[in-house]
Amino acid sequence: MKSKLPVVLFVSAWLGLAGVTHAMPLVYQADLSGAASSPPNASPGTGFAKVTVDPDAVMLWVEVAFADLIGTVTAAHIHCCTADPFVGNAGVATPMPTFPDFPLGVTAGTYDKLLDLTLASSFNPAFVTASGGTPAGAEAALLNGLAEGRAYLNIHTAAFPGGEIRGFLSPVPASVPEPASLTLLALGLVGLARRRQVRAR
Repeated sequence: MKSKLPVVLFVSAWLGLAGVTHAMPLVYQADLSGAASSPPNASPGTGFAKVTVDPDAVMLWVEVAFADLIGTVTAAHIHCCTADPFVGNAGVATPMPTFPDFPLGVTAGTYDKLLDLTLASSFNPAFVTASGGTPAGAEAALLNGLAEGRAYLNIHTAAFPGGEIRGFLSPVPASVPEPASLTLLALGLVGLARRRQVRAR
């Protein structure tokens, strides 16, 4: 009986882990260009943005790289939420006048910053007001906009005050095992443990 106890505990632990529900991080990305701006422009500038939302930690991780802009950067934001997915314009959702510590006065650079979505300072005050007056309301509105393809990242420059390069943020499919897969893995490991116990005898 004692020899079966570790196996039972092992199965229970793995099945317990498989049943735990944690919200997986949501990842969105965009290619930034002048052609994607509204109105479009002929800027040779290019960029890439990746936005990761961690619903459990209530954090927004913004990563941006850009180069070859005609004008020097004056501001950068996430705008939300357009009336229709992947088209149109919307107001600024994230901090004003720009992302905290975003490189300004340059034509190329990178950015890497975590924003705490529980703080009103992580949003444009007007966006908070339009989203029920609380950071929680603003967070919900931004997450809905991202999920629906109605949010975009825009880099504004002296040459193009309305935005030199931008791109709508699209979801990146998560490559995370489903709970059922974890259960099968656990059962496989249990079988391996049993075979080892038999060999040890």
